[in-house]
Amino acid sequence: MEGDALSIGRLPEEIIRLAPGTPLRDGLDRIVSGHTGALIVLGTSDALQAISTGGFVIDVPFTAPQLRELAKMDGAIVLSDNADRIVAAGVHLSPDASLPTGETGTRHRSAERVARQVGLPVVTVSASMSTISLFTGGSRIVVPRPDELVARANQALAAIGVHRERLTASLTRLNGLELHDAVTLRDVAHVGQRFEMTNRLAGEASTYVSALGVDGRLPALQLRDLVDDLTPLSSLIQRDYVCEGAETMPFAGLTQLDDQDLFDIVLVGRRLGFPADLHLDSPIRPRGLRLLASVPRLPAGVSARLVAAFDGLPGLAAASDADLMAVEGVTEPLAHAVRDSLAHVAGTPPTP
Repeated sequence: MEGDALSIGRLPEEIIRLAPGTPLRDGLDRIVSGHTGALIVLGTSDALQAISTGGFVIDVPFTAPQLRELAKMDGAIVLSDNADRIVAAGVHLSPDASLPTGETGTRHRSAERVARQVGLPVVTVSASMSTISLFTGGSRIVVPRPDELVARANQALAAIGVHRERLTASLTRLNGLELHDAVTLRDVAHVGQRFEMTNRLAGEASTYVSALGVDGRLPALQLRDLVDDLTPLSSLIQRDYVCEGAETMPFAGLTQLDDQDLFDIVLVGRRLGFPADLHLDSPIRPRGLRLLASVPRLPAGVSARLVAAFDGLPGLAAASDADLMAVEGVTEPLAHAVRDSLAHVAGTPPTP
């Protein structure tokens, strides 16, 4: 069976424990460097005891050098559930031979069957290939080298940058459409699609960054810079375009679409909660909370009252200072700020 590549949603928690800089990874790297093999069970259970014979109990604190020395012996090494202790070594494992396996090597066949039978993750080190593999359930993942993970993380970050630019362009276009009361379902669906694409890439990049351990600090900072503002921004979009009778527009519904369906704008619109009788060119009116959120020092409560007082963004943009100041909580400086901000978005000077 070929080792699986890392992908979104398929990164087991145990891979994080094998990240560079962790004590367990240090021990595994020592075994690889020594050109010896190993079979290591991460955890103990009655089911594991039932298929274990021989060996000897150690039950000592985990250290990388000790793991390396014990790997020179025949038999499996058993660690505690959190891998902070070496429980036993030289253990002979006898899993059910009828369990299916696609592996050819003796060590890897045993590892896959043990993982299937007892439900514990099993790590192997191949002496001939100098690779580390993780078996969980019925799957095997070849643990990537740090340089491979860095390359994948950089590719994901570059893709996020491209999609983030497209999302920004879609939002900029939406700004003008909102102020001219010209937004359609197609426009909103495109923005939702861009958000979901960017979030999926961010999830993949986060997978690689987590697997990098201590080597992932720089990519983690780059990822944060790219996506930190997406959550509050998407929240405002969802509140702006919520359908009547609902509290928010369900962006979460897009996560259930596969990559191919995400390109179907009609399907995206339905997942966002819009009625089936609306076509893509149906007009949609925003509440205006997103654009008002860009006004400096404008309290959220005042934004809500402004939205309630004026019939959409065009009405807000056309309002005078006196009109705005008639709303509770709007001072003269806030009124100026609201008008200046909306005029800036529209690309026109504020009306005197």
